[in-house]
Amino acid sequence: MIDRRHFLIGLGAAAIAGPRAHAAQRGPLVLAAASLQESLNTAADAWARLGHARPVLSFAASSALARQVAAGAAADLFISADEPWMDDVQRRGLIAPGSRANLVGNRLVVVQPSTAPAAANLPLSRLLATGRVALADPASVPAGRYAQASLTRLGLWKAIAPRVVRGENVRAALALVERGAAEWGVVYATDARASQRVRAVRMLPAASHPPIRYPLARLRTATSPDAEEFRRFLLSGAGRAIFARFGFTAP
Repeated sequence: MIDRRHFLIGLGAAAIAGPRAHAAQRGPLVLAAASLQESLNTAADAWARLGHARPVLSFAASSALARQVAAGAAADLFISADEPWMDDVQRRGLIAPGSRANLVGNRLVVVQPSTAPAAANLPLSRLLATGRVALADPASVPAGRYAQASLTRLGLWKAIAPRVVRGENVRAALALVERGAAEWGVVYATDARASQRVRAVRMLPAASHPPIRYPLARLRTATSPDAEEFRRFLLSGAGRAIFARFGFTAP
C-alpha cells in the first residue's frame, strides 16, 4: 500500500508542477503578416513534427500587428511584411537585441478573377485603364504601400487612384478580386499562387518599388522557451526551403 503521507506530498508536487508543465507546452505566439498564412502554418507543422509544441499563429496586416506589439501584446515573435513597421517596433525598444533578421522576400503581381476572360498581352496602362483595382490599404499596409509606389513610378497611380478598392490587408484585397468585387488586384505573387480563384496576369517590375523584405524578430515580451529556437528554425535552410515552396524569394 502507498504511504498516505508520500501520496499527499506527490499530489501536491503534481499540482505545483502541472501549470508549469502546461505553460511550457504552449508553443511560441507568433504575430505574422497575413501573406504568410500557408507557408508559416506549414513551418509550424514541421516544427511540431520535431517534437516541439506547435506555435500559435496570429495573422493580420503588419500595421495592425505592430500596433498590438506597441500596445503591450504578450507575443513571442513578430514577422512584418516590410521593414518600416519592424523599424517602428524596434525604435520603441520592443524587440530583443540581436534577434532581428530578414526572413524572405516577395514580388508584386496584377491579378484578375480566374473566371474572367484571360487578359490580352497589353501594356499595363491599357490593361488597368478601366475597372476597379483592389489593393491593401496604401495608407498603412505594406502590400498597398509597395503597390502604390510601383504604380506611381510607372506613371499609372493618378489614373487608377479613383478606382482603388482598399482592403484591410493583402488577403482582404485578394478576396475582393476572388469574389468579383474588383476586376483587378495588386497582391504578392505568393497570394496569387495560394488562390485558385484568381489568375496572375502581370508581374510588376521589382525596380518600381522598394525591395519587399519580411523581417523577423523575437520580442522582449517573449516567454515561450521555444521562441528563440523557432526563430532560428525559420531562418535555417530547412525553414527557408519551406517558404521557397510557396513562392517566397530570398530576402
